[in-house]
Amino acid sequence: MKKITKNIFRLSFLLAFIAAFQSLLAQTPDEQLRSKANELAQKFLIVDTHVDVPYRFNEGGWEDISKRTVKGDFDYVRASEGGLNAPFMSIYVPSGREPNTGTAAAPKFVPQGAKALADSLIDMVESFNKKWPDKFNIAESAEDVRTLVRLGAIALPMGMENGSPIEGSLDNLRHFYNRGIRYITLTHGKDNHICDSSYDTTRTWKGLSPFGKQVVAEMNRLGIMVDISHVSDDVFWQVMELSKAPAIASHSSCRAFTPGWQRNMSDDMIKALAKQGGVIMIAWGSSFISDEFRKWGDNFGAFLTANNASFSSPNVSELQKQYEATNPKPRVTVADVAKHIDHVVKLTSVDHVGFGSDFDGVGDTLPEGIKDVSMYPNLIYELLKLGYSEQDIEKICSGNILRVWSKVEQVAKELQGK
Repeated sequence: MKKITKNIFRLSFLLAFIAAFQSLLAQTPDEQLRSKANELAQKFLIVDTHVDVPYRFNEGGWEDISKRTVKGDFDYVRASEGGLNAPFMSIYVPSGREPNTGTAAAPKFVPQGAKALADSLIDMVESFNKKWPDKFNIAESAEDVRTLVRLGAIALPMGMENGSPIEGSLDNLRHFYNRGIRYITLTHGKDNHICDSSYDTTRTWKGLSPFGKQVVAEMNRLGIMVDISHVSDDVFWQVMELSKAPAIASHSSCRAFTPGWQRNMSDDMIKALAKQGGVIMIAWGSSFISDEFRKWGDNFGAFLTANNASFSSPNVSELQKQYEATNPKPRVTVADVAKHIDHVVKLTSVDHVGFGSDFDGVGDTLPEGIKDVSMYPNLIYELLKLGYSEQDIEKICSGNILRVWSKVEQVAKELQGK
């Protein structure tokens, strides 16, 4: 009887294998590639270094992200569908929280609730774990990420976008490390007390401020990744000279596709970042990816100004329809995002690039095919089409950023004499 049962089991297994093989043969090469992309998205750990859920909630109100949400780009259900394992929650503090009340010769930055706002957003991320402990857990190290993913949770590391909450005190920097912040974008849209911004033309410090140089050194000592997204070119080069640990660009793309736009990184900067051991995490708001789209957006901004409106005006949707009637929005797709990744690889190697989407931070400007966190398989599919191996794709999905994070942790231990 046992022998008959074993034979039936073997026959069943063989028939199932044959059916699966026949199904595979019936697929077109493109369908096979898409199936492979879906498989790899679930097989590999995926880290995205910039997701703006906290500020989305701060501005637009709470949603239950343990379920599929109506608004936004992120929730547990869609993240699971897309294979996203570790989205860095962005603790974003707008530049207006730290206005410049001095002069160019004697700059004086007066914080206006920056630290308090950052703390409240960290509280919010911690509440995700408290509300939905079976789905979300805070991650404070590269090993935490790997462990939590093995246990089946979505890991939530945190990065702070804009260093203004440090408010001139290294004690505050240590406070944020203790609260779980593991990268800090040194500034945002305006110069602050740490350094100059790529968006600001003031160039207050001609790079890092004297205090900013102390901040970089202390970030190295604590084990906080230095994030050079948003900074001016002068700041970038000074960080490359000063930092004892590899830096990251948490959400930037390639200036080769957007000539003259300092928010993206030049080829020389990308090569220098790679030489230092760092990684650029490609952002895919369409303005980062397409120069045509960026110029379209700039012109739309001018159109709003001419109509006494702004991007936050109640009638902005109606004005956008009017604008698009004569100025169609340029088409940008997930294939264009893959071109930026490929550009970095060709400049350096496959070891220095990853995903830094800026989901929930760029409104409705996301490219076709990569509109929310369920769509990472579409980007993996484009990389497969470009000839990337499974090993290459695993590095891009998470291997590269986890390597850099681990190195930053190692440098911190060395500097602390541990």
